[in-house]
Amino acid sequence: MKTLGLIGGMSWESSKVYYELINKKANKFAGGFNSCKSILYSVDFAKIEHYQTQNNFKKLNEIMIDAAVKLEKSGADLLILCTNTMHLCFDAISKNISVPFLHIADATGEAITQQNIKNIGLSGTNFTMEEDFYKTVIKNNYHINTIIPEKNDCYIIHDTIYNELVHGKIKEQSKENFKHIIKKLAMKGAEGIILGCTEIPLLISSDDSEIPIFETTKIQAEKVAELILE
Repeated sequence: MKTLGLIGGMSWESSKVYYELINKKANKFAGGFNSCKSILYSVDFAKIEHYQTQNNFKKLNEIMIDAAVKLEKSGADLLILCTNTMHLCFDAISKNISVPFLHIADATGEAITQQNIKNIGLSGTNFTMEEDFYKTVIKNNYHINTIIPEKNDCYIIHDTIYNELVHGKIKEQSKENFKHIIKKLAMKGAEGIILGCTEIPLLISSDDSEIPIFETTKIQAEKVAELILE
């Protein structure tokens, strides 16, 4: 079994879900008392949020590179980021490590392709919805078109993530807001919805949508469990 390196803490609420999902999947594959050999480097999310607000990607890259290099030096054979948004730093991290690094959009693109979906709705932080780092991967590698929520809906999603979900607050009104946004995306042609922030599944599940839901946390966790056991 390979040793997995996890860059977490963005937020710790979702990182604990990653740890549970990966170990459950590893045990299901390997059986017995087996669990995942892993090393977690958990960053201080306050610093990450501060530099995100400033659009200071130089500092964000530095923090992510430092975490990745420390994980590799500690013996990690494979790395993942336990977050969607910070894949903004994927290229910078990849250039500074020598071990494989799984992009969350690749794992998600594979899952979408298996259901023969070509038009997908994307929810997440403003960074994920507005920047190209996520959309480009699923477009270039999987030929999937991305549909983004309306501007005000993007604000609602982003605000809910940062002011509620990362603090573990689950509100019924926010759930209803998300369900309404999903319906609007479906009306725009979305055949499925990416929950492109690792906190969103704390609020929304497949039971809340009439079209397929793609939980990136679960998809990435299960994919990496397969990889470490190959």
